Amino acid sequence: MAESKKSATLTLDGKSYDLPLYAPTLGPSVLDIRKLYAEADVFTFDPGFTSTAACESAITYIDGDQGELLHRGYPIEQLAEKSSYLELCFLLLYGELPTAAQLADFKGRVTRHTMVHEQMHYFFRGFRRDSHPMATMVGVVGAMSAFYHDSLDINDPWQREVAAIRMIAKLPTIAAMAYKYSIGQPFVYPKNSLDYAGNFLHMCFSVPAEDYVVDPVLSKAMDRIMMLHADHEQNASTSTVRLAGSSGANPFACIAAGIACLWGPAHGGANQACLEMLREIGTVDRIPEFIARAKDKDDPFRLMGFGHRVYKNFDPRAKVMKESADEVLGLMGIENNPTLQVAKELERIALEDEYFVSKKLYPNVDFYSGIILDAMGFPTSMFTPIFALSRTVGWISQWKEMIGEKNQKIGRPRQLYVGQKKRDYVDLKHR
Repeated sequence: MAESKKSATLTLDGKSYDLPLYAPTLGPSVLDIRKLYAEADVFTFDPGFTSTAACESAITYIDGDQGELLHRGYPIEQLAEKSSYLELCFLLLYGELPTAAQLADFKGRVTRHTMVHEQMHYFFRGFRRDSHPMATMVGVVGAMSAFYHDSLDINDPWQREVAAIRMIAKLPTIAAMAYKYSIGQPFVYPKNSLDYAGNFLHMCFSVPAEDYVVDPVLSKAMDRIMMLHADHEQNASTSTVRLAGSSGANPFACIAAGIACLWGPAHGGANQACLEMLREIGTVDRIPEFIARAKDKDDPFRLMGFGHRVYKNFDPRAKVMKESADEVLGLMGIENNPTLQVAKELERIALEDEYFVSKKLYPNVDFYSGIILDAMGFPTSMFTPIFALSRTVGWISQWKEMIGEKNQKIGRPRQLYVGQKKRDYVDLKHR
């Protein structure tokens, strides 16, 4: 832990308590309240833990006011421009950018684990044909612990390593299988001659009856989508993985818990909600109506894909995603698509209208990613599964970091109890 060089004094009922103050590498100072309950018999109250540091981490840093996202110190813009998803995976997992030999070895290990156990196919057939792909993924990823017994011991560094590689390699295969199952098409096995993103597209869109060639523009766009969603500090799903992992649960169960949390519409479903909103608006001439509704405090309607809970400035991922959107839409020849026209006009308004500018409601990463995935041919039901397979490396990196912490404890949030005081049981006949 960082060294404490300052302290704050809390005075309560005439008694003073010194609380250590830690200085992080970046970001606000952190007040250590761990002994507050033992010494002062009080808890702190922080719904959503939005002002509480629940862990130490050296993986990802976000400065919402500056619109900055760093992975191991590297800006996301530089990584998205110069790197690739698997190189970013290596960086998140091991802390440094790989050498050429290290990257080749890492890619080889991931590639050799892309197939899933053949008996896992039966799990898919146990789901209804109209099951949401996320429901399928939660079940299948959790079931991986029933097949890979040689990577369940969290106290064995090598088993943790094997589990990490397996999940990074197999999540695209599982997500593609969930998609194929939902549309009634046969599963497509991985093709290890393709790169990571291209292989995923191949498994989703190829069929046995005809050849499918992965377009490099689409492969690059998918790789960027994965990179931009790889990790995002201590968000809800990452915190869920850490909390599950703090109990000693096996890594597959922890990642399944993260997928379940990500499924929530307030978390991983934002790009789907954004695209559905664009379709609801329908045409450019209806935009003023919806803009007026968005500005009306008494109207529950909200424009999706604008602003961000953490970023109070421009989402640094959005600029990169917009470039990919332009490339993909140009390739697909759908610049005149009504939904796209609505999106472009909304984007223009958000960057110029005083209401949006003053409130810093800039287009975020979800605004563009949904448009790209739709243009590629993915149904909205696949947006969150793609988010999940992209975020898997972040979850695993955070989980591995947590396991290695010297002062790691099982998660046990406290509460502000507002229920009944102690009372005696009343027999049924007297109620």
